[in-house]
Amino acid sequence: MITSAFDALQGVKTIEADRYNLSNNPDVFSERADILAAIKDDADAVLPITVVDGQIVKTGAYPTIDELSDYTGLVFVPAEQTGGCCGGDGGCC
Repeated sequence: MITSAFDALQGVKTIEADRYNLSNNPDVFSERADILAAIKDDADAVLPITVVDGQIVKTGAYPTIDELSDYTGLVFVPAEQTGGCCGGDGGCC
């Protein structure tokens, strides 16, 4: 869900949305004293960390669709499933 939301945000010119992984982008994490301190205390409990306008707004879980809407002012609409084994009326799941 979070990947789809970020993919959708890439098409919005007025919003800058980036995702970073501690393993792949440690420099991004170390540049922020507040994030570094949170990770140092208990990385497993605080990751993932969501930052909006420079402020930590959520830790320990990805934001929900409602939270993303609150943060961005956008309304996220789930993509419709178009059949397949577990979608539509296939009855195979």
